Amino acid sequence: MQDRLPLARLFDDYLARCPGEAGVVALFRELLADPGPVFERVRLAGHFTGSAWVVSADGERVLLMHHRKLGRWLQLGGHADGDAHLPRVALREAEEESGLVDLVVDPAILDLDRHAIPARGSEPEHWHYDVRFVVRATGSEDFVLNEESLALAWKAVADIAADPAVDESLRRMARKWLSR
Repeated sequence: MQDRLPLARLFDDYLARCPGEAGVVALFRELLADPGPVFERVRLAGHFTGSAWVVSADGERVLLMHHRKLGRWLQLGGHADGDAHLPRVALREAEEESGLVDLVVDPAILDLDRHAIPARGSEPEHWHYDVRFVVRATGSEDFVLNEESLALAWKAVADIAADPAVDESLRRMARKWLSR
């Protein structure tokens, strides 16, 4: 359980910055207190994931993926696979899913989002407790498509924040990014 203390501190910091999200933070703390394998996908009642809000060097654009399995534009990210250090998970997923190098992760939480993942094949519906971090592109912005996505694209953050057709959690992250 010692490996969970850094994440507990990140939740404390997030709550101090976002006091209106106490209910969401409480859900994430409840999962963190569970002695089970909360950083592994085998825990179908819910498990932590790490996502990356990959921003361009100028901070004006974000890299999104058209997710192959879910058929929606989303931020990059994925399963912790046993790693309790979720900023590292977000950075790893950003690198794997974009092919970008010279990425830098901000260790403070940008956003928390609990969402259901629909049943698919033999895998039943389950919950992702997604902890989201800003990852900055400091080098080339030339990405490489991988098998998890149908497409990758740099999108203007201001456009995402203003478009009611965009996924609400993306709009929320865009608003948080713009209000920093």
